This record gives sequence, structure tokens and C-alpha cells, in this order.
Amino acid sequence: MDRRLLTAFLLFADVFWISTGEFHDECLLEKSYTDCGFSQGKDDDFDWEQINSRQKPSTDPWVPTGSAFLMANTSGRFSGQKAQLFLPQFKENDTHCVIFQLLSAGREGSSPGQMLIYVKENSSPLGQPVWNYSGPAMHTWQQVELAVSTFWPNFYQLVFEVVASGDRGLLAVKGISRQGHQCMNTPHFLHIKGVEVNARQTATFQCTINGQPKDHLNYKLWLQGIGGREAVMKDSKPVNSRRYTGSFDILNTTKADSGRYRCIVRSDSGVGVSSYGALVVKQPPIPIAPPQLTAVGATYLWIQLNANSINGDGPIVEKEVEYRTVSGSLIDLQPVDKPNHKIGHLDPDTEYQISVLLTRPNEGGTGAPGPPLRARTKCADPMHGPRQLTVVDIKSKQLTVRWEPFGYNVTRCYSYNLTVQYRYSSNGKEDRREEQCFDLHSPAPQHTIRNLPPFTNVSIRLVLRNREGDKDSPELQVLTDEDVPGPVPQDSIQGNTYEEKITLRWREPLHTYGIIKQYEIFYKAMSSFDPEFNLSNQSGKVLKSSNETSHLFTGLYPGSTYSFTIRASTVKGYGPPAIRQFTTKISSPRMPGYEQESPLNQTDSTVTVMLKPAQSRGAPVSVYQVVVEEERPRRSQRAAEILRCYPIPVHFQNVSAFNSPYYFSAEFPAARIQAPLPFTVGDNRTYEGYWNLPLLPHKSYSVYYQAVSTANGETKIDCVRVATKAAIIVTQLTTPYVRIAPAAGDSQLTGAATRKPDAVEPEKQTDHTVKIAGVIAGILLFVIIFLGVVLVMKKRRSYHSYTYYLKLAKKRKETLSSTRQEMTVMVNSMDKSYAEQGTSCDEAISFMDTHNLNGRPVSSPSSFTLKTNTLSTAVPNSYYPDPFVPTAILDENHTMTSETSSLVQSHTHSYKKREALDVPYQTGQLHPAIRVADLLQHITQMKCAEGYGFKEEYEVRINTFIHLHTQYVCIWRK
Repeated sequence: MDRRLLTAFLLFADVFWISTGEFHDECLLEKSYTDCGFSQGKDDDFDWEQINSRQKPSTDPWVPTGSAFLMANTSGRFSGQKAQLFLPQFKENDTHCVIFQLLSAGREGSSPGQMLIYVKENSSPLGQPVWNYSGPAMHTWQQVELAVSTFWPNFYQLVFEVVASGDRGLLAVKGISRQGHQCMNTPHFLHIKGVEVNARQTATFQCTINGQPKDHLNYKLWLQGIGGREAVMKDSKPVNSRRYTGSFDILNTTKADSGRYRCIVRSDSGVGVSSYGALVVKQPPIPIAPPQLTAVGATYLWIQLNANSINGDGPIVEKEVEYRTVSGSLIDLQPVDKPNHKIGHLDPDTEYQISVLLTRPNEGGTGAPGPPLRARTKCADPMHGPRQLTVVDIKSKQLTVRWEPFGYNVTRCYSYNLTVQYRYSSNGKEDRREEQCFDLHSPAPQHTIRNLPPFTNVSIRLVLRNREGDKDSPELQVLTDEDVPGPVPQDSIQGNTYEEKITLRWREPLHTYGIIKQYEIFYKAMSSFDPEFNLSNQSGKVLKSSNETSHLFTGLYPGSTYSFTIRASTVKGYGPPAIRQFTTKISSPRMPGYEQESPLNQTDSTVTVMLKPAQSRGAPVSVYQVVVEEERPRRSQRAAEILRCYPIPVHFQNVSAFNSPYYFSAEFPAARIQAPLPFTVGDNRTYEGYWNLPLLPHKSYSVYYQAVSTANGETKIDCVRVATKAAIIVTQLTTPYVRIAPAAGDSQLTGAATRKPDAVEPEKQTDHTVKIAGVIAGILLFVIIFLGVVLVMKKRRSYHSYTYYLKLAKKRKETLSSTRQEMTVMVNSMDKSYAEQGTSCDEAISFMDTHNLNGRPVSSPSSFTLKTNTLSTAVPNSYYPDPFVPTAILDENHTMTSETSSLVQSHTHSYKKREALDVPYQTGQLHPAIRVADLLQHITQMKCAEGYGFKEEYEVRINTFIHLHTQYVCIWRK
């Protein structure tokens, strides 16, 4: 309790010091400024300083001497930085005047800063300054008066603020005191009264001030709002000899202008400040919702005001209903005193806009009209629908219709609408649409229907409609005009590509929009895998009739991408293009000719050839390869051999594993062979991983040179045989001798196919074969003559017995199987003889199978295609005159081989392996001839057989013999 009494006493002492004006200089001389009730601002940039030059004189010439004061030093401060000093609060009941002395020091002619004084009432915001000083530096103290008219229970607080200008100097105050009387040179205000107005009205404040206007000619009076809005004095009016009233207007007030305002007068010695008066701005009431329509007639409308919910301020002292036509002409403003109201004497079929107005007290209290209600009086049904509907313009995508104009006597309504309804079928689906017509009051009303499909039947009718009903016009059928067709379907454009041609197919557009007349196809080369290909001259245009939807483009360049642009046309022109691109297949490179070439040099183990660059066709040459193939002896002397290229590389190390007759000896990049390049086959070097091993002297070889082009997933190869190497062969006849055997196929091969020369047969084999053929021919001639004699004798016999023919048929059936078996054995033995000479077609099959086993298929559809052109040669039917002469032949190793074969059945694109049959003869040996004893024994057996003679046997055997002979000869020729 004692502490609280002591605290209250100290506070009373501070206020007492201010009231008596005795404490400031003495307090600042004896105590700290905080003990004297001063405080620094918290939101400023630098602080005020307390200086006592009596006790401690300053060496700064700008600091005043012999006094105690508070100073704001602006030296070294940036422009705009501020320092605030809060004085103790003033709680006064009597008239008083606050005075202080101000000093501004700095360089001559410069201002150290600006001094601002704020009067903060109660706990309100700082507000706007009431006094300021920003003049040049003055090195003397100047007294300032503050006539503040704020009294208990309100209190106020003074705030000194210094704003630095950026120049060196200082601003100082001292001698702050409260005088218990009016200021001598500054007038005081009386209490200011608050004002209430409606929004958008003018608020007028009346401020009463001591003195007379004539004495205040040099004074400045204004109204200051706490929010910053100000107003100058409009006029003044004397009250008595000691006071007058100043009027201040705030124009066009809004809710934002609401707040507290005070009057301020600026004199030569200070400033007078009144207390605050409140400005209250009221918002006139406005209904939130529009009135509600409760009943409608032809000449009246019943509404409910619906004015209980408002925006703005009350109270509401008056209600009115405002209604007008939609066109904007004001009809009436009727006062209302009930919640429901009837608006009468209205026009039929007229739309009205109805609003409610509310009014509050004071001038300008009537608010704006509330949300409008739009209502229309009732109408009657139209008299009839539109008449004389005609089409005045027909285009591909639009139609223009016109009808007879009509007026109120038809519509029976001032407000109506006219719609056009039309329908058409598109893609098998009926489409119905409706559009509103706006050209209703012109002398020749018409409407254009747009976005119609071309060349389509459209059904049109007009509908006249008001609120009470509608009437239709007769329906009109119209066909729209043709238009350019739509694009050719992109997915329908298909193409088959070849090396130098492309087959293009397409379908007609989904939307023809008329009758298709023709198609235009423009093609152009876009790119090529071959960099040397000139794209500029590869373009053209093709016209196709409407019933043609495909075309074959020829003369194209291989390995090139062509762009095809297809457009369809009607009588109206061409439609939008459809574009597709296709790429021709690449062709194999074109190898140089080697017809007149021979090896540059040849030794027992090497062959030197000239490698020439190939000509690319559709894709650049990727690599060049040199292939060595061992020429193994062939059993076929005159069979044509197809030269195939070598797509599967085989290293020499893999020849045995794959049983391959060839191997790659070298590979060169395309850039390596830009000009003819000599190359030695067998130089025992490695080229791109391939071993070019020396050739064996005792073997025959063919050297092939091939070029490979690869692009777009395709591989094409062309090859040419550039050299052959003969083998040195040692054979033994009657007298040993050494023969140089030329390599098989010494004839020059170029392009993609050739035939190798005939193989040379040993002389012993030829002599032996001729002897056997002669023996067999003699025997067969004897048998034929003998059978012919028997046949002539048999013709004389006459058989009339049925039993004889029955027995004859039985005997023929029993002997048929044995006879065919004997002939088959005979033919098989002769077939084996010819097989050993290499005349069978199975040699070619075996050769193909060998290559396939070595991993070299002819072609692979997904990776590459081989170029193969066959140069056919004539092959004789048989080496001997009679194809059934049995022979015994030695193979190239002079060893006997055991082989059996049957007749070969040949098909167009397939071959079947021959199956071995057991024959009574030892293959590889001489076949025994038919003996005379065998013939006599056979005749005896025929005599024992009843009814079976030489005639029957001859017919069966001859037929079987001719049939088998024909088949065998055909197969052998193949």
C-alpha cells in the first residue's frame, strides 16, 4: 500500500512540474532526460541527445553554450532518417499554453533538417503533424507556442520529430514548459462538434476560434482528418467580439472518410489545435434482393417489395416503387405503404423493369434502386406462322432464306422471336439445329444459315413464337451447292515400295462434298541415302480420274524418300492435301566390268588383282570384300552354275567347322577404295580382322570381289569374279604324267551369274563307258527284232474264248509287278552310272545344301537381298546316245564310292532328296550283260505259262520301259 502511494506521489510530482513550468531547464541540468519524463522513439533511426554545456562545454562551435537542452545531431545522417522524442502526457482541465525554444545550427544557408510536432490525443495513432519548421540554420533560440484545446477526461502527448536533410548540423529544444494561461500570439479553439451525413453528401464542420478574422489575415486555418484528408476554410462568421466561426466542407463523402477531424490554425509564433470531432458517414439503404412477382396479367403486375434485407444504414422512413419499360423511358414512381403492391394500367406484351427505393433520414438519404425485377405482361398466340418462305441464295456451306414481313396484327405481341429450324443427314445421322432470326423489322427480312455441309439436302422451316404460343411456316427442301472435297484419308494411303518404283493406293475422301472429278498426285524426292543423288529433278504431277485410286510410279531412284501429296477435286476445285512419304528400296552396287581383265600377277600361292570402286545405287557403298572360294571338282559337266554373292562372312578359321568352300580374305572400308587399288590375294596379312592366308598350290581357287551397301535395314551385295587360280594335279594312267588342271569355271564371271566350263573326264572312263553302251545297245536291238517277229506271228491267231482273255488278264497282273521291278533295277543301275558322271540334278541340290550348312542362305527377307541373274546355257540331253547304258566311273580321288539313287521327281520350287534302293548290282563295278542262256530260259518259262507269250510280255515291258525312260530323261535334262 505504501509503495503505491509513493508511486502516485512521484507521478503527481512530474505532472506538477509540468504544470508549474519549473522543472525543464533545472531537471535537465540535474537529472537524466528519462527521469524528467522524456522518452526516445522506438521506430526511428537515431536518438536525441541530452547536452549540459554549463557543466561540460563542447568544442563544436554549433553547440550552444551555457544551457541544458535536448539535441538531434543530423551530421553524418542520410536524408530521410528521423529521430523522435516523446514528451510526458498532458492531462489538463484549464486553458494552458505549452512553450519551448528551438535552435537550428549548421552551415550558412543550409538546413540541417526538418522539425515536426505531433499532438497525439489519448491512445490514437500519431496522425499528421500540426507544426513544422524546415528553414535555414539559425544560431539563436526561437520561442514556439502550442495552444492545444484538449481537456480532461481526454489527454494528449507532444512528439518532436527531426528528419535529417543530409547536411551537417543539429536541431535543439529547451525550456519546454506549460503556462496556465492562453498563448499570447496564438489563438485557441473551442470544442468542435461531430457531424453525421449520408454518403455522397457534403459534411460541414464548424470551428469556433478566439479572435477576429481581421486579426488572422496572415494565419492559416484548415481542417485535418486523422486519416490524412484535409479541407480549407470555406467562410467565416463572427460569433461575438471575441470569437468567430470557420466553416469547413468535406465534399462527396464516402464510408472511407469516416473518422475524427480537428481544426488547426498556424500563427507566426506557433500553432493552435482543437479537440477531435467525429465524422459519421451513413450509407443510404438499398434492397439486397429484387421484388418478387406474384401475379401477371395483360395490363397489371402484382409484386412483393422484399425490402427487409438491405445494404446500408437505417432507419427506413419511406418506400417507393419505380418501374420503367426495358427501353428506358420512365413510366412512374409510386409510394408504397404495404408489403404487396399492384402496378396497374400497363401495356400488353411489354417488359417492365421494377425496382424498390428506400429512404433514410437527412438529405441524400434515398438509396439507389435495388436489383430490378424484369417482368412481361401476357401475350396472345400468334395469328399464323411466317409466309412466303423462299431461298434467295444457295452456296456450298450456307443458305439465305427470306419471308414476308409481319407486324403486331400477326404476332399479337410486342416481344416475340423468330427461329429457323433446319435438319439434314450427315454420315447416316440426322442433325437438327435451331437458330434465332434477328432481322425482323426490315422491309425484306432474311436470315443466313451457315456452317452447313456441302451438297446436302436441308429441310428448313420458320417458327414464330411468343410467351403464349408459336406458329410454324411450311417446310422447304433445299440442296446446298458443291464444295471442294475433304482430304483423302491418311490411313488409306498405302504404298508398295520397290527399288525403282512405288505403287500408291488410296481411297476417296470421307466427305466428297460433291462429285469427285479427278485426283492430283504430286510427288517429290525429299532425301536419299545416296549423297550423290540429285533431288532437284525428281518431282512430278500425275492426274487420275475419279474411278482410279492407285498409280504405279516408275523411274524412281533407289534408296530415296519420296513425298506424295494427294488432292481430290470437284467442280469447285481441289480439297486439302494429304501427304505421305515412302522410301524406295536400295539397289545393290554396280560392280565394274572385268571382261578383259586378267590377274596382274600370279604365283603358286598368291594372285594379284585390281580392285575398282563400285557405283552406288540408292545407298553408298559400306565395305568392299574379297572372297576366296575353293573350286572343288564337279560331277556335272554341263550344268549351269549360278554365281551368288556372299552375305555371310566366314573366317578361314571357321571353314572346316562350317564345311564352307569359301572364306573372306579381306575387307576394306568404302573410303579406302576411291580409285583402282592393286591387291594381292594370299599375302598372309590381316584386313579388318580377316586373314589373307597364302593359297595352296595343289588347289584351284576363284577370287571374288564384292561391294556391300547397307541402309534402312536393307543390305544389298553385288559381286564379280576377278581371278582364278589353277591347281597342279598329279594323275596316273598307263604312263604317269603331270597335268595342270584349270580351275573350274575359268570363264570370266561378272554381274551376278555365270556358268563354269565343263569338267574334263579321264580317257579310260570314256572308253569303258563306250564299250558298255555298245554291248547293251546290241542286246536291246536283238530283243526288239525278236519281239517284232513274234508279234507278227501272233497277229495271225484269233481268240474268241472269254476264258482266254480272263486268263490273259490274270497272267498280265501276276507278271506286271515282277516286270516293273526288273526294269526299275535296270534303270536304277543306269541312273547310278550317270550320277557318278555328275549328270544328276541332285549335284546342284547337294551344292546348295552344302552352302546352307555353311551358314550362307540365299537371302534373308529381313536383312538383305542378293542380286542373282542367271546366264543360261544349253545342256545336252545325255552324254551318251542311249541313256540306259550302265557304266562304271571313277571319282576324282580314283576310289570307288557306294551310292544308290532312285528317279528324281522334280517340282517347280522344291526338291526332294533321293532315297537309296537295294539293287542287285555292286555300284562302282561293271554291270553284267544279258546272256543268251538267260533269254532261252525266259522263253521256256513263257511256254510253261498258259496263255502268256512274247506279245503280252512285249506290250507290258515296252509300255513300262517307255514310261520310265521318259521320266528319267526329263529329270536328267533338268
